[in-house]
Amino acid sequence: MERFGASFLIAGVITFLLGFFLQGVMPIITLRNVPVRTVAEITANVPDEFYQLAEDYPAEFEQAFGTPDRESFARALVQGRDLYIAEACWHCHSQFVRPVSNEDLRFGPVSQPIEYQNELMLPHLFGTRRVGPDLIRESGKKSNDWHVAHLYDPRSVVPYSVMPGYPWMFDENRRPTDRALAVVAYLQWLGSWVKDGVITEPGAPAGVPDATAALPAAGGGEG
Repeated sequence: MERFGASFLIAGVITFLLGFFLQGVMPIITLRNVPVRTVAEITANVPDEFYQLAEDYPAEFEQAFGTPDRESFARALVQGRDLYIAEACWHCHSQFVRPVSNEDLRFGPVSQPIEYQNELMLPHLFGTRRVGPDLIRESGKKSNDWHVAHLYDPRSVVPYSVMPGYPWMFDENRRPTDRALAVVAYLQWLGSWVKDGVITEPGAPAGVPDATAALPAAGGGEG
């Protein structure tokens, strides 16, 4: 029995080390030379929705981010991404359109690796559940006002939504604070690099397509 116990122990250790190498070390070795674009690089193109956000909520925007430009856009995106993770939005909203089950008809072009090779996509928020819709193509689908109302009271715009509200992102007058504005800016950035069904690298000059070429574009619903 002692020999069996020792054999199982050795086998367990070997299995652990093999798993650690394959799932922990190998990805680092394989991907360490893959270029990852910085936040400064991918915020070269500021979406119209960010400028519109400054017009929609001028006092709140100025207090939170100052004037709408590349620098304030970068700060808003980082804060919005961090809040998106901290509030567990990724738990119910994936950020990856899969090439199965006609997902491109629901959410838009199938996701491509080049979209995720930047600091704002680390860690990757692919997700495994879709209690709500996939958000990687959310940019421009809805207005800033819609997103603000949705954050405060989801059922005010989607009657059957099971999403909780986030009133702590608003002040005592129900006006959006920097947190709400940052999340909206982040959501409106997701997919802003897809134009007419053509996927480009985030931050790439407008009209410069990726080698993935054009893919069919489609709208998606909200849950």
